[in-house]
Amino acid sequence: MVSSVTSSFQISNLNSVFLGERKKFRVSSVPAVHIGFFRKTTECKESRIGKQPVAVPSNVTIKLEGQDIQVKGPLGELALTYPREVTVERQEPGTLRIRKTVETRRANQMHGLFRTLTDNLVVGVSKGFEKKLQLVGVGYRAMIEGNELVLNLGFSHPVKMKIPGSLKVKVEENTRITVSGYDKSEIGEFAASIRRWRPPEPYKGKGVKYADEIVRRKEGKAGKKK
Repeated sequence: MVSSVTSSFQISNLNSVFLGERKKFRVSSVPAVHIGFFRKTTECKESRIGKQPVAVPSNVTIKLEGQDIQVKGPLGELALTYPREVTVERQEPGTLRIRKTVETRRANQMHGLFRTLTDNLVVGVSKGFEKKLQLVGVGYRAMIEGNELVLNLGFSHPVKMKIPGSLKVKVEENTRITVSGYDKSEIGEFAASIRRWRPPEPYKGKGVKYADEIVRRKEGKAGKKK
C-alpha cells in the first residue's frame, strides 16, 4: 500500500515538473542573468560637398550677420538664413566656408545642403541660371505678350502665365522656351509650372518637356491580327 502511494506521488511530481514542456514553457533551475546594453556613439563623417570652399568673385559683395547672409552682385541680391547646426565663415578674400556647429547626423546633412545653397547664391547674382523647355506636338506653340507667356497646348483656349519680375523668358521658333534669372529655385518653380500644363506623354512624346529631359517611350497597343 505504501509503495503504491509512493509511486503515485512520484508520477504526480513528474507531471508537475514537465507540465511546462507540455504547454511550451521551458523550466530551468539556472538563475537569471542580467544583460547590460552599451550605448554606441555613431560617428558622423564630414560631408564631401560641405567641406569644399565657396569661391566669391570680385564683383560680389557678402554681408554676414549672425546666421544670416546677404549676397549682392550685378544681377541682383539674395539672402539666406542658416540653421543652428551650421555656420558660415569668411576665411580669406574671395572664400567662404560652411562649418558644422555640432556633430550630429542632421548637422552632416545640413552641411552639404547649405554649402550648395550658398554657392547657388553667389553664382546666381554673378552669372545667373537658365532652364530650357521644348514644346513637342502639332500646333503646340508659345509666344510672349507683354509680361505674359502665352501657350497653345491643344486646349480650347490659350494658357496665359504671368512672368515674375525677377525672371526673363525668351521664346525661339515658337517651340523653345528659355527661363533665366539669378534665383535658381524661382527659375525651377516657374519652369515646372510651365511643364505641368502638359507633361510629355510616353507614347508619342507630345507635351512640354525640359530640353535635357529623356522621355521613356512605351509601345502602343498592336492592332488585331487578321
